[in-house]
Amino acid sequence: MMAAMAELPSGLLEACVVVGASSDKLQELYQLYNQGKVKELPQLEAEVLQVHAPPFVTKETGGEVGDHAFSRVQRRRSFIKKKRERPAQPNGQPANHGAATEDISVPKDIDLIALPQLCFPGGLQITNEQKEDSYHFLVFTDVLGSRTHGVVVQYYRPILEGGIQNGQRSSSKSRLYASYAVCVISKYPYYNALRDCLSCLLGQLKPGWTCDCEEKVKEFSATLTLVPIPPPGHLHVVFNMKPLQVVLPSREDQERPAVDLDLHLAFLCFRPEQLLQVLASLLTEQRVVLFSSDWSRLTLVSEALLLFLHPLSWQHPYVPVLSCQMLDFVMAPTAYLMGCHLQHYEEVAAETEDLVLVNIDEGMVACSCSATLDLPAVPDAARDCFISRVGTLHMHYDLERCHQGASTDVNEQRSRRRAWQRRLNGQILNITLELIVNIFRQVQEHLNYEHRVFNSEEFLRSREPAEQPFYRKVLDTHIFHSFLRDRLNRKMDAFTRLELSSRTEAYRLRAMTESPRRPTMQEVARSYTSPDTRLSSKLGHSMPNLAGARPTTLPFRQASLKKVNADSGLKILQKPVKIFRLPEFPPPLAYHYVQNYYSEMISLLGRAISAAPPEDSALLARYHYLRGLVCSVAGRRLDALDDFQTLYRTDTDIFPAALVTALVDALPPAERGQAERRPELQRLISRVKRDTEQERALHGDQGAVKRFQLPKKHMHLEQFVRHVQESGIVKDQGTILRLFDALTVGQQKQVDPELFRVFYTFWKETEAEAQEVALPAGVVEQLEASECVFKLSSSVKTSRGVGQIAMTQRRLFLLTGGRPGFLEITKFRDIEEVKISSAAFLLLRIPTLRIRSLGRKVVFEANLKGESELWNLMVKEMWGGRKMADEHKDPQFMQQALTNSLLMDAVVGCLQSTRAIYAASKLAYFDKMKTEVPMMVPKTTSETLKHKINPSLDLTSAQAVDVLLYTPGTHSYTNTRINTHT
Repeated sequence: MMAAMAELPSGLLEACVVVGASSDKLQELYQLYNQGKVKELPQLEAEVLQVHAPPFVTKETGGEVGDHAFSRVQRRRSFIKKKRERPAQPNGQPANHGAATEDISVPKDIDLIALPQLCFPGGLQITNEQKEDSYHFLVFTDVLGSRTHGVVVQYYRPILEGGIQNGQRSSSKSRLYASYAVCVISKYPYYNALRDCLSCLLGQLKPGWTCDCEEKVKEFSATLTLVPIPPPGHLHVVFNMKPLQVVLPSREDQERPAVDLDLHLAFLCFRPEQLLQVLASLLTEQRVVLFSSDWSRLTLVSEALLLFLHPLSWQHPYVPVLSCQMLDFVMAPTAYLMGCHLQHYEEVAAETEDLVLVNIDEGMVACSCSATLDLPAVPDAARDCFISRVGTLHMHYDLERCHQGASTDVNEQRSRRRAWQRRLNGQILNITLELIVNIFRQVQEHLNYEHRVFNSEEFLRSREPAEQPFYRKVLDTHIFHSFLRDRLNRKMDAFTRLELSSRTEAYRLRAMTESPRRPTMQEVARSYTSPDTRLSSKLGHSMPNLAGARPTTLPFRQASLKKVNADSGLKILQKPVKIFRLPEFPPPLAYHYVQNYYSEMISLLGRAISAAPPEDSALLARYHYLRGLVCSVAGRRLDALDDFQTLYRTDTDIFPAALVTALVDALPPAERGQAERRPELQRLISRVKRDTEQERALHGDQGAVKRFQLPKKHMHLEQFVRHVQESGIVKDQGTILRLFDALTVGQQKQVDPELFRVFYTFWKETEAEAQEVALPAGVVEQLEASECVFKLSSSVKTSRGVGQIAMTQRRLFLLTGGRPGFLEITKFRDIEEVKISSAAFLLLRIPTLRIRSLGRKVVFEANLKGESELWNLMVKEMWGGRKMADEHKDPQFMQQALTNSLLMDAVVGCLQSTRAIYAASKLAYFDKMKTEVPMMVPKTTSETLKHKINPSLDLTSAQAVDVLLYTPGTHSYTNTRINTHT
């Protein structure tokens, strides 16, 4: 049972540590100073003086640890704190260290050896005058990458000679002040909230510096363990620390951490251009060192930078504050993000090469090995959009509030400031998320989900030449590999949601069908500038692992980024925040008072649930989550399970599977029997167990990401299918089988790797040639918005003049020579007959392509020279696909016919032999099927049916559909979905 309780989530506090110099050293220094033997006050060694960590209360019977306080009871190690037997210390100064020992329970993630240095990164100071309190922030990272956060306050207390005698202070007058630090450690990055709590604590400690300081710190620590962490969403938790009302903001969603810092500080320190340089350094995993004369800025700016990368996650060492004794850390050979005091800038820059040096105070970015920073820049379109967006931010609170009067209530004033900061933080996170989406928008177009393959060379080839150095570095990083893994796992995170909602209409239409990648005519017209910027059709050298290939500059296709104006940005509305106010804290060190406090909180949450509108399921879910959390730590396990099973009806996104599993495992036999007699709890237990087993089974299959490579050995059918699917050419297994037959005509049933290389190269060349098509505006106007040119002949003589024959997915048209013009040959649905004929030329008969169409008296005839038979096969396949698509009301037939036609073209191009046309005919599927397969749709259905849907669109083969759920909604792509479960 105790092992299971270890999984219970902690409250706000993980531990509270007091650090300072020992009383012996302080007294010794004080005496030497008064005797004139010390001219300059030295820095003293900091030591851990107090450690307070949960559990703070136990059951009153038997002393056994109860189900109380949000704590990790089992995740402890022992810290042996030595004490001397001593009288009461003067003015509540901490105890000396000595022979006797006290066993203190400490969270295992906290390194008490390094903590004193981090609490005093500049050294422990002794001064002859009182100084202001100062705060800074820490982040601890364990070997698994889990982070713990700390907020430190340094304050000064007078050193007095002697103690309290007969209730009176010594008459000796203090002239020295010693620095102490209180560090509050939490699993959650609530920097502002914990700073507010420490401010309230100092207000209690300072009056008179009485001898009960240690008890007050312990009560303060115990109080913070009573604060539950709000679930993801828009329900914030508020509690009274007297005199301040402290707010814990919730996370935006499960993937993001809570944001409790002022994100605009980074924009006040850097211009957008410099900020982009720092973000590019992190995306390319450089060794980055931040410098500032203010310790607090180091962590706040570092945390903001990592939030700006979301959903990409920093994978390397992260130490935002390095003490003076830790400077050797910057010699580490791996990528890292660290921070140290500005006074060490010259030393670090001189002794270590290839560092990115970021001066926060001056807003400067430099490199330690050269005067100029030589880092790949963020792509231009993403950079320009980011800079434009940042220019619209209003980051000066006083300017926006100068028309308002002063508030006489400090908590009301703080509430206004928080609301303004929350809005600004939301705008900043939207801008930085848009930056990440703009940089990586088209990554998913080069993913093969079935085989978990990323075609990196093809992705690079789609980038503009100036962008390729940046992407080459990014593609080899751990941070990008983790991002790829999430994409291949189809993770629905903030990146995916924004990418889907910001797609262009043409891109959405293209994504809804499975067809070869080609630009629409409008896209080609926008990207075309001059022949100098066109692609070369000789793209074989840019293919992966081509032996003996001569290196060339990689060509690019249409840029992946939308050019977005500053005033046309994505509008993401922030949901209104709801507040749950905790009851007043009880005496936190008395077990029965703590239990009464939990009961009162459960009662308040019950009233909030009753008062919430029934239609607001998101708010109800968060109230149930909080109540279940409180019930779990109060020992009311069945009540907690009741609340958590409600989440299946309201919001499954915040369902705490790990916590529910821990609760179920912790149920004693009597309570388990009660749970199994209640149908809703029995279903919950079964569902959690099943989901846990499924997650465990899938966990091993969702980590690997492969890079596409051309085969090096002969391929039998199975290997051929895998390589074709990984290449992204086609997924459908039936089509790949026909392609295998085509490439193995007249030989053993295996494909030579050199033949596959030539075929793959020809396919990619054809894709690239489609980018070179630059039609006049008058021709583009004749085509539909989503039409693309898939095949363009050389200049040929036809019955309607000289020109090039172009094939789109809907029609054939003639691009006339001389002054380019548009002449439609036929739409595929209008074709009546296609055949090869012959025309007299001198003493020879030359094969020609003849097409007869509905409504046209004159037969179109073209002298396509050696390509006549290929065009005959392709046009017949497109005609057959169009006919079957119309009869069966299934547009996917047309898309498949188009793929078959392009595969015919690639087969003929790579074989270059007399058997090439016969081999290509193996791919003629719809030309044969159009006369063999009767219409499957009844006439009445055909008259009303618009078109069929294909639930197996993204799969390699068709699968049966068990459940088909259609959700009507708006015309938005993200709001109207068809969900299938196979």
